[in-house]
Formats: sequence, C-alpha cells, structure tokens
Amino acid sequence: MRGRLALALVAIVLGGGAAMAAALYQGEIPPPAPARIVALVDAGDFKQANTAIDAALAAPGISASDRDALLFERERMRRIRLDFNKSEADVRKQLRENVPDLRDDEFAAWERSNQLEHMTIDGEKRYFSRGASNLYRLSPEALARRKAPPKYTDSPLESAHPHHAQARVEALKTGKTSVLPQRFRVTQSLTVEADAVPAGETVRAWVPYPRAIPGQQDAIRFVSSTPGTHVIAPESALQRTVYMEAPAVQGKPTTFEVSYEVTISAQYHPIDAAKVVPLSDAQRRELAPYLQARAPHIVFTDAMKQLSRETVGDEKNPYRIAQKLFRLVDDQYPWAGAREYSTIPNISDYALHAHHGDCGQQTLLLMTLLRLNGIPARWQSGMMFSPTDYWNLHDWGQVYLAPYGWVPMDVTFGRLQGNPDTEWFYLGGLDGYRIAFNDEWGVPFFDATAPQAKHFFRSETVDSQRGEAEWRGGNLYFDQFDYDFKWTLLREGT
Repeated sequence: MRGRLALALVAIVLGGGAAMAAALYQGEIPPPAPARIVALVDAGDFKQANTAIDAALAAPGISASDRDALLFERERMRRIRLDFNKSEADVRKQLRENVPDLRDDEFAAWERSNQLEHMTIDGEKRYFSRGASNLYRLSPEALARRKAPPKYTDSPLESAHPHHAQARVEALKTGKTSVLPQRFRVTQSLTVEADAVPAGETVRAWVPYPRAIPGQQDAIRFVSSTPGTHVIAPESALQRTVYMEAPAVQGKPTTFEVSYEVTISAQYHPIDAAKVVPLSDAQRRELAPYLQARAPHIVFTDAMKQLSRETVGDEKNPYRIAQKLFRLVDDQYPWAGAREYSTIPNISDYALHAHHGDCGQQTLLLMTLLRLNGIPARWQSGMMFSPTDYWNLHDWGQVYLAPYGWVPMDVTFGRLQGNPDTEWFYLGGLDGYRIAFNDEWGVPFFDATAPQAKHFFRSETVDSQRGEAEWRGGNLYFDQFDYDFKWTLLREGT
C-alpha cells in the first residue's frame, strides 16, 4: 500500500491532480509501468514483454504499485489481442463482400496509410476487429470501390435537424442559454453472462448514474433498482455510479438495473467573437486544472505543438482559435470505431498519429490542443439518444470562453452543414438528448476507503458508460457482460 501512496503523491506533483491520485491509490486506473515494457507491448513484442514482466515480478522487494503496473501490462496485451482479432485472410474476405475485385495494391495502400488498422504481434500481422468497416469511413477510394453504399446507423442529430434550429431560436428569443426542457425516465442495465462467475459468488456492479448539472440535467429522481439494495455515489463523484451486489446463479445471467427520471435541456450560447477576451490572471489561476497537461492522455508533445502552430498561426482571439482547432479535428480526424481506451497509453497522441478516432479520442485531441493554446477545456461523457430510437455511448466536452464562461462542445457531431445559422451549433451548444454521467476522465467511482470502491482494474480505465463488474476472482471484462439503455419521454417542459 505504501507503493500506491507514493505513486499517488507523484501524480499530484506531476500535475495529475487529486482525482488522478485517488484513482491511482484506489487501483482503478493502472499506474505507469516501466517505459521499456510499455514500449515492447506497443511494438507488439508480447513474448519479450512477458519475459520482462516475469523477471520484474520475481525481483525482491517489488512494490505493490510496480506489481500492479506490470500485471496491467499483461492484461493490456490480452485486451489488445481481443481488439486485433482478425487475420489478413479474415479482412480480405470481409472486404471482398463489398469489393469483389479487391486488388493487392489497394489493400497494401490502405494498410500503409493505417486506414486499415493493424499491428504486428509476435511477428504475425493482426487487424483491428472494426478495421474493415472503418475503412469505408476513412478512405474515399475504398468507399468508391464498394458495389453498394454502406448503411450507417448514426444519430439523426449529427446532421442539421429541426431540434438545433428550435434550440437556437428559443435561446435568442428568451435570452436563456438552457432551453426546450424535457422530462425523461431512463433505465440502464448491466447483465453478466451466465457462469462468468461461479455459482454462489458475489457479483459487484457499478451502473452509471447522472450528476445534477444546473441548466443541463436537473431534478434527478431515483425510481428503482434491481436488486433493490443499492448505494448511489455522492454528487461529488465526477464519474457517478450506482453500486449493487448479487449472487451468481448457475446457468443464469446476473442482471443489475437502475431507473431514474431527469429533466434535460438543450443549450445554446450565441457567441460573438468580438466579445471574447483572453483570460484574466485570476481566471487563469482558478481554471489552472483545465489548462494543464494531464498524463497519460493530455500531453503537450512536440508533434502536438507543431500541429497547433500550423493550425492556429497568428490568431489571438480565443474563440477564433477554438474554431480553427474544432474545424481541424472535425475535418482531418474523422470518427471511426475505436480500440478499447485501456489499451492505448496516450489517447490524444494516438488520435493525432492514427488520423482518426472515436468521440472520446477526438475530444481528448481537441482538449489537448485547446489547453496547449491557453484555452480551458474539460471532459464530459455519458449516453446520447435522439427523437428516434437511436442511442449510443458518447463523449464530448466543454470549453471556457470569457465572458461567456463554460460552453459545450461536441467535435464528433462537428459543424452542421446546410444551415449557416446552426453550422457552429456544437461549439457553444448542445442538443437535449444526452445524459452526462462523467465530468472527468480516469477518476474513481467511490472514495478508496468506501466499501463500494472497486478492487480490480476497470474494464474502461478512462470513461464510464457501459458500467463495470467484478467478483473476488477479478474484473469482468466487456466480453463477459452486456448493457442496455432505454428511455421514455414523460413530458415536455419543466
């Protein structure tokens, strides 16, 4: 335990802050492993990494934190194998379903550009499980080669929608920045597969739950849970959950469910660039945590600094800088299905070099660039849904622009084409069809001393949307449980 305490103190000194220190102390996020072993894993040299881990674990006097770091690298290799589970033959077969006359030269080109994501593991080339489907989002040439266009299931709110225009009109008419409130009842569940845990053993689960955020999500009312005994994390938990326990029954899944009501509002800030001013010294001190690098996923690398210089140029206005960076990520780093975050040592750097990312990876890239330019940025994530039956996990953020204060940003939804009035809706606005569970990344669910604290490394070490589960034998990973999300509109207005 002394090793973890020392590590937590180091986290504070290095700018990780109290939240990261608590998560490291609690063991929810992995401590940093020796750089050599991390490099071996990232290079796909798993055999040599395992040999190095064995030797390090056998060393006398190894601290608890070092042991945890080494064990997590072993777990990270297992998770990477689950993500990169396709052979070249598998991927070629997938692609030929839509490109029957697939050529070797174009396959090689897509591979070289990393539009067909892959890595070599112990000398064998392995392809990302979603690499073939991502290809058509990332390569116009691959898309043009398909015999039929792909059918994507995306949110209707990712394109210009009447809801955006209504929110803008209502905000301008009333002078309010939170508009169009709607009352919803939500039920989210987590179901552990039958026999994933031995019969009679206690399954521990954490199901995401919203925090009260005035003007965004208000009047939260807990309705019920299954099982009925539960503990709701305090409002201060920046990744809020409901904790429950249940015994595993042989041959049957173990289900945890939480229902609640919440009033959600759309947001719109009519930002005038001419009114945006640099931060005062007092604001800079107050907002310091949102201006700093925060390893491992917000790091001001040389490559990040170069991209920032090339994009921002001589611009000084904070809002114009934010627009340039927002446009950059929206245009040059398109959305694609993602590797599990826990397998990636530095997510913003990964997105920068992969030239694509999912919502959280895009958001962390944008947050890093904003902070690098002296513009405060912070995380938000949860579930998005829509006026239709669409729902999905989603990450977005907030940016601080004086004198407007904190305003929403969603670079994944990006600029809305087709209506100049709402083109920049998602840089200063937010639709009313999402629930935030998290106002920070990589922080613990409960205080380390609480009985509800997680004992093992989480499946998702950065975000919290699907939920988490474990038993005394270890963590339950995403291939061992499923989740669901349902909502009902109760009424419009407060």
